[in-house]
Amino acid sequence: MALISSDRLRFPCEPWKLVENIHVPGDEGTLETLFALGNGHLGIRGSHSTAGDGELPGTFINGFHEIWDIKHAENAYGFARTGQRIVYVPDANNFTVSIDGEALSLAESTVLDYHRSVDFSTGIYEETITWACRSGATVTTAERRAVGFDARGCLGLELSLTADRDVSADITSGVVNRQDQPVEDHSVHDPRRSGRHAGRVLLPLHLHGADGSLRLAWETSESRQRVAMAVDHWISAEGQPFETLVAEDDSSVRYVLAIHDGDTFRLEKSVSYVVAGSSDAEDRGESLAAEAEANLVSFGEILAQSKAHYEQYWTTADIYIGGQPEMQQAVRWGLFQLAQATARAGVAGIPAKGVSGSGYEGHYFWDQEVYLLPYLTYTNPCGARKVLESRHAMLPDARVRAKELSVDGALFPWRTINGLEASAYYAAGTAQFHIAAAIAFAANRYQWASGDQSFNAELGADLLIETARMWASLGFFGKDGLFHIHGVTGPDEYTAVVNDNLYTNVMARFNLRAAAALEHEGIAETERMVWRQAAERMSLPYDPHLQVFSQDNDFMTLEPWDWNTPKSKYPLLLNFHPLVIYRHQVLKQADTVLAMFLQWQDFTAEEKQRAFDFYDPITTGDSTLSACVQGIMAAEVGYGDVALQHFTEALFIDLDNSHGNTIDGVHIASTGGIWSSLVCGFAGMRDQGEVLRFDPRLPTEWEGLSFRLKVQGRLLAVDLAQGSIALTLVAGEDYSDQPLPVDVRGDEVTVGTDTVTVPLETVPVPPPSIFPSVFPTAGLPIIR
Repeated sequence: MALISSDRLRFPCEPWKLVENIHVPGDEGTLETLFALGNGHLGIRGSHSTAGDGELPGTFINGFHEIWDIKHAENAYGFARTGQRIVYVPDANNFTVSIDGEALSLAESTVLDYHRSVDFSTGIYEETITWACRSGATVTTAERRAVGFDARGCLGLELSLTADRDVSADITSGVVNRQDQPVEDHSVHDPRRSGRHAGRVLLPLHLHGADGSLRLAWETSESRQRVAMAVDHWISAEGQPFETLVAEDDSSVRYVLAIHDGDTFRLEKSVSYVVAGSSDAEDRGESLAAEAEANLVSFGEILAQSKAHYEQYWTTADIYIGGQPEMQQAVRWGLFQLAQATARAGVAGIPAKGVSGSGYEGHYFWDQEVYLLPYLTYTNPCGARKVLESRHAMLPDARVRAKELSVDGALFPWRTINGLEASAYYAAGTAQFHIAAAIAFAANRYQWASGDQSFNAELGADLLIETARMWASLGFFGKDGLFHIHGVTGPDEYTAVVNDNLYTNVMARFNLRAAAALEHEGIAETERMVWRQAAERMSLPYDPHLQVFSQDNDFMTLEPWDWNTPKSKYPLLLNFHPLVIYRHQVLKQADTVLAMFLQWQDFTAEEKQRAFDFYDPITTGDSTLSACVQGIMAAEVGYGDVALQHFTEALFIDLDNSHGNTIDGVHIASTGGIWSSLVCGFAGMRDQGEVLRFDPRLPTEWEGLSFRLKVQGRLLAVDLAQGSIALTLVAGEDYSDQPLPVDVRGDEVTVGTDTVTVPLETVPVPPPSIFPSVFPTAGLPIIR
C-alpha cells in the first residue's frame, strides 16, 4: 500500500521538503527512516523525541560495529567466521516535557495541530505540535535538529516551548543507550533485517556529568571500539538545571521552571561524538571524552554548517524534471538521501542503508560500486575516491581471503564492515565473486571520468591487477578452447552457484581487459597474455533456439516459475526454501540485463532488446536494485512506457514503503539507481568509451530534464527538452573551460561555454521480440 503518494493532505507535495501535516499512528518506523538526518559518518533517525512515540529510534556512526563468532550448524573450511553488526550509539534525541504534571506524548495527549518537515535545501528537521493540556493550557512545542558537516561528528538539537497561560514545566533531556535495551530479533523472520546481540555490547568506561554537561564513553565488548560523547545544554531562561544524572544506559539533565504566558523557552543541546579503536587500558575513556568535548560546536553553528553544505551541494547535484511535481519532490528526496549517506563518510564504505538504519547490519556490499559510485563519481569525485581508498585498504585481508578460497590476487568480501567476510550463507555471499569486477569497474570509471592523474599509481592499478589475478585463477580454459568460470552466483540471488553466469563473465572480461591494458611494472608479459586470452575467449552462454544470451549455462533448462503464485508469497526468499527457488526459471533482479547496461558497447541493439523482452517478464523485482536497471534498459531499447513504469516503481520504493522494510533504513543503492535512471536511462548517458555519449529517451509526459555532471575537470550542464538536448560547460574557478567532445547519437559535438543544442528525432518503439517455445519439446503429447 502506498504511503506518501497516497495521501497528499497528510503529505503535501512540496518541491524542497518532505512534510507531514497529520499524525497517524502505525507508520512511525517507516517515517523515522524517511525523516532521518545524516552526513555519511553520523546519522540520526527521524524519530519523535518523546519516549514511547518512536518505533525504532536511534543514532548510528558509519563503521562503528560489534563482532561475534558465527556459529555454523555444520562448519566447513573457509566459511565466514566473524559476524559484524553496526551498533546503535547512545542516542541524544530524547526529551520529556511535562506541563502542570502531564507528560506530553502523541500516544496519550490531545494534539490540536501537528506539522513536521525535513528541508532538502538546508538539511534541517523541524517539528511543531500544539497540545491541549489537561490543565486547560494550550502549549506549543517546536523542535529543530541538524547534523554537522565541517564537524561531522556533531549533532544539534533544539526544543522550544510556548504557552497561552502561565504553566509549570518539567523538561528532561536524555542520552539513552538503545543498543542494550531488549528488542526483538527481527532477523529471525527476515534476513534483510538487523539481528540483536545476546549479551551486553556497550561497556561503560567514563561517565561524568555536572551542571547540564555530560561527558560519557563506552567500549564494545568484543570489537573493542570506543565511542565517546560530549553533551552541553543552553537555556534561554536564567538558572541552573534542577539535576544532572549519569548512568551507563540513561543519563539526563532536568529543568524545572515556570513559563509565563507569551514567553518562549528555548533549550539548545549540542552533541559531539568521537570513535576510536581500543587504546591504553589505563585510559578509561577520559581522553576520548575530552576529544569529544573539544569538538563541540554550538547549535547555531551546526545549523549554519548544514545550510552552507546544502547550498553548495544543490548547485551541482540537483536534477530538475519539468512538469512533474510529485516526481520532482521524490527525486530531490532521493538526492538528499544520497548526500546524507556519503557527504562526510571519509575513507569509509557506504552501508546499504547509509546511516539511516540498521538494516543489512550496516554492511558494505557491491551496491556502493555499481549503484552509488556512478552518482558520486559525477557529482562528488573526491567522495568517490575516498570510497575506493576504503576498498584499497581492505586489500591485505582480501589477499588472505583469496588464499583461503584457493585463488590468486585478492578476493573482496561480499558483505563487510571491517574488511573480513561476514556473509554466513556462502551461496548468496562469497559465491558472488562479481564484487571483484564491480570494484575494478568503479575504479576504471573514476579514472576515466575524473582525470585524476595520481589515482592509478596510488590505488587503481592495485585494484585492477589483484582482481584480474583472481579471475585468471578462478576460471579455466576448457577443452572447447573457451575460458569458463564455474561455481559462482551472479547478481540474481534466485539462481546460485552456477557455471558461466553471463553477468559475472562479462564483467570479468572487462576486468581482465582493463588490467591487461595497464602499463605497470608489476605485470609480467606472460600474465598479461593470459589475461588477454581469457578475456577474448570468455564463455558467454547463448541459447540459439531463443536467440537470447542465457543467464548461465543451465538457466534455459530450468522449469519456469508458476506465475499464479499469489502476491502474498513475495518476496520469494521469505516464503520458499532456496532449493525450490534455485531450480526454477525466476529472477530476483535484473542480471543479464544489468550486464548489457554496464558493458553497453559489447552487445548489439537487437541482443539487448531480445534479452530485455525475455528476462523482464520473469523478474520479480524482489530486489530493490532491479527496477532502476530494468527501466534504464527499457529506455535504451525504446520502450518508453515500460521505462517510466519501472522508474516510478524505483522512485517510490522507500517513500511508499513498497517492499515493506523501509523501517530498517533507506535503500540507498536503489536511490543511487534513481540517479542512474535519470542520467543513464532518460538522458542516455554512457561513459568509458572514447568520449562521453548521450542517446536521450525523454518521457513524452515530461517537459524537460536538466542536470550537471563533473567530467574530467569540467562542469557539464545537460538540458533535455522534447526534441533537443542542450550542452554547456559551466564557467567557474573550480572548473576547466577547455572544450569537451561529446557524442550525441553517433555525432560528435564540441561543447564549450556557449550552449550547443542538438535536435533529436523521436525514437520509434520497436516491435517486441517473438520467442519460440522455451522448451523445444513443449506441446508434444504426453506418452502414457
